[in-house]
Amino acid sequence: MAKVKSALKRYYPTPALEKGLDILELFASTPSGLTVSEVARRLNRTVSEIFRMLLCLEQRGYLAQSANKERYQLTLRLFRLGQEHPPTKRLVTDALPIMHQVAHELRQSCHLGVLDGGHVVILAQVDSPESTGFYVKVGSKVDLMHAATGHVILAHQDEDSCQRAIDEWSMETKKKKPADLEEHLAKIRVRGYERRASYEVTGVINISFPILNAQGNAVAGLTVPYVKRIEDTIGIQEIIVSLRRASQQISEAIGARSPVEEEEQKAAQKRVSKPKNKALHE
Repeated sequence: MAKVKSALKRYYPTPALEKGLDILELFASTPSGLTVSEVARRLNRTVSEIFRMLLCLEQRGYLAQSANKERYQLTLRLFRLGQEHPPTKRLVTDALPIMHQVAHELRQSCHLGVLDGGHVVILAQVDSPESTGFYVKVGSKVDLMHAATGHVILAHQDEDSCQRAIDEWSMETKKKKPADLEEHLAKIRVRGYERRASYEVTGVINISFPILNAQGNAVAGLTVPYVKRIEDTIGIQEIIVSLRRASQQISEAIGARSPVEEEEQKAAQKRVSKPKNKALHE
C-alpha cells in the first residue's frame, strides 16, 4: 500500500504535455499524415483544442502541412533530436569512418540500427561505391521481428533487456512472439552474427553483427544487405570477416573490451580461482 501511495504522489497531471505527446505518438504511427478532424476523433478531443496543439507543434517544427494544406505530417525534428543525444551521437560519429571503410572494401552498402520500442531505427547508412546496389534509408523504421539487425541485438543483450524489447514489440503490434524466436536467438549467439534472407526484399541477404558496450550488451547492429552482382569477386565469407572486424572496432571505440583484453581477463580469473596446493606441501 505504501508503494502505491508513493507512486501516486510522484504523479502530477500535466494535461497539455500529455495531449502533445499523444499527438506526436499518433503521427509517428501514421506516416500518411492526418487531418485536424482525424486527430480529434482518434484522440477523442475537440477540433478546437487539437487545432491549437497542431499549430504549436507546427511552429516548433515537429509537424508540417501537406502541399494542399489539408493534412499534417511528422517532420524529422524528433529524429534529429534523437541523434543529438550524446550516446547516440558518439556512436554514429565513431561508426561512420569504419562504415565507409567497410562499404569501400566490400563494394556493398552498410547501415547501423538501434532498437526503438518494437522497431529498429536506422541511425546511419553508407552507400556502395558501385553504381548499382541496395540500401536502407537513414531514419527508416523496420518491425523488430522482420529485421536481422533487431535479431542480432536481441541475441546479444541480457535476458531482462531482451524480454523488455519483446514485450514492447508485443504491445505495439498486438502479436505474440514467434514460436521459434528463442531457438533462433540461441543460434545467433553461438554463431556470433545473423545471416538470413531479407524478410522484405527478394535476393537480399542480410548479414549483421552486434555493436557491444562496456558491459558486453548489444546497443546496435551493423548490417550489410548483400546483393550479388554478376561480376562480384567478393562473397559472403569476405563480408563476414570484414563485418566482424568492423563491429569489434566500433564496439571498442564506445568502450567495449577487445578480444585480447577479454582473454587476459579470463586468464586472470583462472589464476585467482586456482587452488594453491603447492603451499600445502611446503
